[in-house]
Amino acid sequence: MRFRVLSLFLIILIGTSCEFFSLKNKSQLQEIDTIIDFSSVDVFPTFDACKSFIDKEKKTDCFIETIHQHISKNLAKTKIEVKNPVNETVNVVVLINNKGNVSIQKITTSTVLKTEIPEIDSLITASLQNLPKLFPATKRGIPVTTQYQIPIQINAN
Repeated sequence: MRFRVLSLFLIILIGTSCEFFSLKNKSQLQEIDTIIDFSSVDVFPTFDACKSFIDKEKKTDCFIETIHQHISKNLAKTKIEVKNPVNETVNVVVLINNKGNVSIQKITTSTVLKTEIPEIDSLITASLQNLPKLFPATKRGIPVTTQYQIPIQINAN
């Protein structure tokens, strides 16, 4: 009789201990699943013209190309006169909030470009203020604020 009670006790102990081990594995899996990489987005910001693309790379390329074309068109409309030929790159840091509104964080220009075209900052700011409707980037389906650095090549003779 003692042998039966002891063996029943051992069976219950072994059966419940296995259950405890499986719960620990499940909780570890849940912790790993909740880690979110905030340094990247699932979907880049998009313009209406880019919404038809399904592929992430094509959508990203469309966003970058559209914003560069828009800035180029607006800068080309302005007549810029320089004394010396200029071939410089301007770096513009742009913040696109979770509502799709664009704000300029920083414009970095060389001293040569600043001397030749003193109004370059205001020209770039004006060209970014009238961007077409922009949809924000998303992370796990939630609109998020993102920051981008846009290099702009300035060639003037």
